[in-house]
Amino acid sequence: MNYRTFGKTGFEISEISLGTWQLGSVWGMPFDKEKGMETLRVAIDEGVNAFDTADVYIGGASEHTIGEFKKEGKREVFVITKIGRKLNPHVAEAYNETNLRGFVMDSIKNMNVDQLDMVLLHCPPTEVYHSDRVFQIMDKLQAEGLFKHYGVSVEKISEAKHALKYPNVKAIEIIFNMFRLRPAEELFELAKEKHVGIIVRVPLASGLLTGKYTKKTTFNPNDHRTFNRHGESFDKGETFSGVDYDQGLKAVSELKKLFVTENLAPYALRWILMFDAVSTVIPGASNPKQIEDNVKASLLPPLTKEQMDGVESIYNTYIKSSVHHLW
Repeated sequence: MNYRTFGKTGFEISEISLGTWQLGSVWGMPFDKEKGMETLRVAIDEGVNAFDTADVYIGGASEHTIGEFKKEGKREVFVITKIGRKLNPHVAEAYNETNLRGFVMDSIKNMNVDQLDMVLLHCPPTEVYHSDRVFQIMDKLQAEGLFKHYGVSVEKISEAKHALKYPNVKAIEIIFNMFRLRPAEELFELAKEKHVGIIVRVPLASGLLTGKYTKKTTFNPNDHRTFNRHGESFDKGETFSGVDYDQGLKAVSELKKLFVTENLAPYALRWILMFDAVSTVIPGASNPKQIEDNVKASLLPPLTKEQMDGVESIYNTYIKSSVHHLW
């Protein structure tokens, strides 16, 4: 595993960290706590030193499990958690001190810690990024010692750009992968100038960029890859990065030819790591084998210019016209 400086935090973070939306469970299936604990243990054994979670993941069970894991004391781990999505309705005016303080305290309780490592606003409404008041509240909570660092998780590049104007924002979490190239064009250099860390989420486009799916693949009815393909429940960019499934399969077929492999996952992750603005990538994992596959990306040699150009060409041919302007 290789490590990178995580922006202004100064923390040396593993290039490949662990996203814990499903935490060892298959999408749409009941949560298996012991399987979740084993997933965390294997990740640490493979050199991962940061977990990304949220107060709403598995109804809080993700935070609880990470908290129990931390008490094992196997190795120090940096935990990034996200808040705000418990709001119902999820509206900008509800991002007030009472609610934000309550969410932070809930996460502290869930993980049984005195202080959180990092808190991100969890894809709030766009209006929130224009609200000095919200970021003043986050500054206040940080000054009280409730968390060491804070940042934002965004849907759109425009939201990330607005967040960069607040000096205490230390990280931006954003979707970036072979099907979502625009952040490298419009955001990364700005983040580097501000010494703000970039956390890359949805790096494998909900599994599409692993190369293992076909037209015959079916997903559990409770899996967002079944019910949210057109944004029925939340932003459609969260599911397959907003790419039409069949069109994505065509692009994946060409990517397999480019890299001469059926297992695209390590190459898709290594492609992301070619961008030095990226601090860490947070693929999820349903089993130890997936974690092992993911961390291989940190050990692969740099991609060639031909491979990098090839990815861009495939994106331009199959993906760009349908997604590039949206986020």
